Amino acid sequence: MSEGVLLTGRDLVLAHHDRAVVEGVSLELRAGAVTALVGPNGSGKSTVLRSLARLHRPSDGEVHLGERPVWTGALSGKEFARNVTLLTQHRPTPSGVSVRDVVGYGRYPHRAGWRGADPDGAAAVERAMELTGVAPMAARGVDELSGGELQRVWLASCLAQQTSVLLLDEPTNHLDLRYQVEVLDVVRDLADEGVAVGVVLHDLDHAAVIADHVVLLCGGRVVASGDVRSVLTAEHLTRAYGVTVHVAHDPVTGSVHCRPVGRHRPRAA
Repeated sequence: MSEGVLLTGRDLVLAHHDRAVVEGVSLELRAGAVTALVGPNGSGKSTVLRSLARLHRPSDGEVHLGERPVWTGALSGKEFARNVTLLTQHRPTPSGVSVRDVVGYGRYPHRAGWRGADPDGAAAVERAMELTGVAPMAARGVDELSGGELQRVWLASCLAQQTSVLLLDEPTNHLDLRYQVEVLDVVRDLADEGVAVGVVLHDLDHAAVIADHVVLLCGGRVVASGDVRSVLTAEHLTRAYGVTVHVAHDPVTGSVHCRPVGRHRPRAA
């Protein structure tokens, strides 16, 4: 195992109803780094993430947390949850439960029982709410919230879990521009603090901003894997998405910008 690698998927084959949707995918999530999974709809990004989170058993291949395989029973559910958390695209909206209580759900792996002692819990919940901007609504019922607000609450629940590996499936979904930027900043900050982050993103510019490593998937296979500039190229993206994609590099910041080209040009002001 390479130094600093916390979670690994090796030669993963993943199926839905006996039909393989991911074939031979490998990736490593390293401490202090953001790995972004990008690619068109149906390319297998979310399925790979669920397999890493021990929610989708591989037909073939292996997932390891450190040196330990995660699908052999070597790790209890709570032990795994103290190390790995996943923000999924779709979560329930509990009725009659406050924002603070939902964020507190993330502390369950750290309790002896559902209501067991958790000396660090209150501080972890408060920090998670502050980081995600939901502290002002802590007493509100989550069934009163908008989709974007609820997305941030569930992200706060993941952060309250205080894991060394954070898996995020489209964390900017439903968020307006301000909170897209703030969530991406939080993700980058957590990685800089040593967390290993694996994130599925549809917005390629978002991936370019926060990722250290990018895995481009298409048809359940890896098209390219590496740093931002080597993966987010016009050639790779045009091949994967089936539409012409122009890639430019900002001369001041050096950041990568990806723009798909349709039949219509931008309208003049």
